[in-house]
Amino acid sequence: MGRRSDWDDELSKDTKQRRHNRKRRKMNADEEFIDEESSKFIRSLDNTKGSSWMAEKRYKQMFNEIEEGLSGVLGDGPFEWVDRRVFDAVFDRLTLLSLYKLMKSGIIDTLDFPIARGKEAHVFHGTGESGPVAVKIFHTSNAVFKNLVQYIEGDPRFGGLKRRHRDLVDIWVRKEFRNLSRLEKWGLAVPKPLGVHKNILVMEYLGTDVAPSPRLRDVKVNDAKAVYEELLEFLAISWQKANMVHGDFSPYNIMWHGDRPVVIDVGQAVVQSHPKSQEFLVRDVTRLVEWANKAGLETDLAEAMYDVLEMDLSHVEEKIVS
Repeated sequence: MGRRSDWDDELSKDTKQRRHNRKRRKMNADEEFIDEESSKFIRSLDNTKGSSWMAEKRYKQMFNEIEEGLSGVLGDGPFEWVDRRVFDAVFDRLTLLSLYKLMKSGIIDTLDFPIARGKEAHVFHGTGESGPVAVKIFHTSNAVFKNLVQYIEGDPRFGGLKRRHRDLVDIWVRKEFRNLSRLEKWGLAVPKPLGVHKNILVMEYLGTDVAPSPRLRDVKVNDAKAVYEELLEFLAISWQKANMVHGDFSPYNIMWHGDRPVVIDVGQAVVQSHPKSQEFLVRDVTRLVEWANKAGLETDLAEAMYDVLEMDLSHVEEKIVS
């Protein structure tokens, strides 16, 4: 990392202007209180084991540059939630460097509030050049990805697999970005991928200004048959056209957005040449049939598998994605 002047050169004019305007704005009593509490929180990070690196001048300078964009996850405003332990676990040094890179490129402007937390990643509502975005930050401090090697090994797109944890995380994130791009190309309902860097994936946000869209498992649909048929076609197009299988196709990984299902969490999706692709396909179809049966539909695995493998998809064409 460089000196202060180097960081200044990296900042966009718009970012520096926003910071300049913010400093010039006269703060009322409430704003002064919030600003002081935020400053206390930031100072306290230097005293924690996980964030001791912030004491280094070069990293302090970087953090000061992106502090405004991270105000939502520092506890400012109505979405206060972060404590030092969570901050240490999610926003380590390499993650902040990756966020800085994405902010500098304009893909991310701010991180506003959390919308999902899991073993593998935290997902945040953010803003970018074109509006709201979902920012998925994969954890770098645990070994959960070692259990997911089966979804990477055998994929010809990711040869020379390294087993160091950080390498697995970076490969996994690139894999999810490429899987989203591939599925989107065939017109399938997935979040539009917008950017990726190291352990951070940026994609289309699905939800309102205050909350993400619900998952399929949490909603009661009015026309279960139509939803089943749409999801069955999703699996068929994925297999026959995109030559892929999702690998974890369940109501937990399908969101209900705009009165239709949108499939998420495609990091584990594999190509047909993967040695376990057929096994994963049978499992995906089985889970869809189980959901359909619970919704009151009469269908079975054999019938659904036949549809996925033999469905007429002559009307489906690959799209040019900008």
